[in-house]
Order: sequence, then C-alpha cells, then structure tokens
Amino acid sequence: MKPGTPALRLPDAARNDLVAVAGSGPRIAARARAVAAVLACALLGGCALLGGGGEREPTSIYAPDPRIAPDASWPTVQWQLTISPATAARMLDSTRIAVQPTPGEMQVYRGARWSKPPTQMLEDAVLRGLEDSGRIAAVARQGSGIDGDYRLLMDLRRFDADYAGGAVPAATIEVNAKLLHPLDQQVVASRTFLVRKPAAGTAVAQVADAFDAALGDIAGQLAGWTLASGERHEHAPR
Repeated sequence: MKPGTPALRLPDAARNDLVAVAGSGPRIAARARAVAAVLACALLGGCALLGGGGEREPTSIYAPDPRIAPDASWPTVQWQLTISPATAARMLDSTRIAVQPTPGEMQVYRGARWSKPPTQMLEDAVLRGLEDSGRIAAVARQGSGIDGDYRLLMDLRRFDADYAGGAVPAATIEVNAKLLHPLDQQVVASRTFLVRKPAAGTAVAQVADAFDAALGDIAGQLAGWTLASGERHEHAPR
C-alpha cells in the first residue's frame, strides 16, 4: 500500500472474486451496493453479482480437513468428554466464504463455498484431534449417548479471510471455549483462542489452504487446553 492511501486497493483478480454482503456495517451497506454495481459492469463486463440473475457461475467447494498431532505436554486422562454443538452468528456460520477486504467491510468470495458450515468444521476438527490422540478415555458429540464427565462449549466469533490493510489475507479464526462440569453446572475453565494464518496469495484456493492450517492450529490448542483444564479440576482440592 502506497503511503497516504486511505483504503486498501485489492488486485483486480482478487476484487473480481468478492461479493458484497448487504448490512455488513451502518455506513458500508449503501456504498457497497453502489460500488458493487459499478465494479460488476466495469470489471466483469456486465456479469451479475451472485444472486443477481444471469447464468449461474460454477462453484468450487473447499473442505479443510486438518490432522492434529498430539503435543507431548497433553495429559492422559481417565474422564469422558462430550462436545456441545458450537454456536456462531448466523451470517458467520454459512458455507459462503467470508472475507474482509477493508476493516469493517464483510464480503464473500464469488463462486466458492465451504463443504459444511464453520461450526461443524470446528467441532469435527476438535473431536477428531481428541479421538486420535489416545489421551482421553472417551469423547463424543452431545446427544450421542455417552455420559460425559465434562462438556466442551465453543462459540465461534470469527472465521474470515482478513486483509487487515495488507496485500494478502490471513485466515482468521476466533473461538471462546468453556469447559463445564455437568454434575454441578460449574464452568471450570474459560478461554478465548485467536489464530491468524497468512495465505500464500489472494486466490481462493490459497485462502482455503490457509484456513486448513488455521483450523488445525486452533483445534490443537483447544484439545490440549481441554485435557489440561479438566485434569487440573479433577485433582483440585474439594
């Protein structure tokens, strides 16, 4: 970005991949509609924005599927864990891939979707990481029939590609986690996790690769924290 430039100017290829989201901010929505219309005509030769009519564009489906290696510091525990369905704002928990080209402006990538909503990807990654670690007696989703000694609650706050004034976006995931002891409904631990992984470039496929790395990182942190927090509570004086 040149000195004195008031706003990030994305490369043409990156701008053509974005679709404005109405209502993303009090001052941005009206401007985004007007700018989107101009860009659609000037840059795309009259092609309509997603959902605006015309021929349906082909859609690429991306499915981050990280594998988590257990850390040597993770304890081996004898208690059982259930994972509650993760929560998120409705706009965030969508298969459309969110991107912030400038601070406060939320858009989505054109012609690209996730294979499943971000909350499901987060649950799957944490569950599989704990299962594959061999460090816990049993772990399952809530409602599976397993009576967990602890319950993991997760609120997904961010799952977007954020330019943050730079030339390439970073896959950004933020999760608040709480570990609940169901017997007395006590929250025994709470923590917010934030991970940013820069993409190798502006192409959607490169952004999806960055999300795969970010999801694996944050799921590993969540798994290790859950084991350590539950074990600390197990051995705390009563």
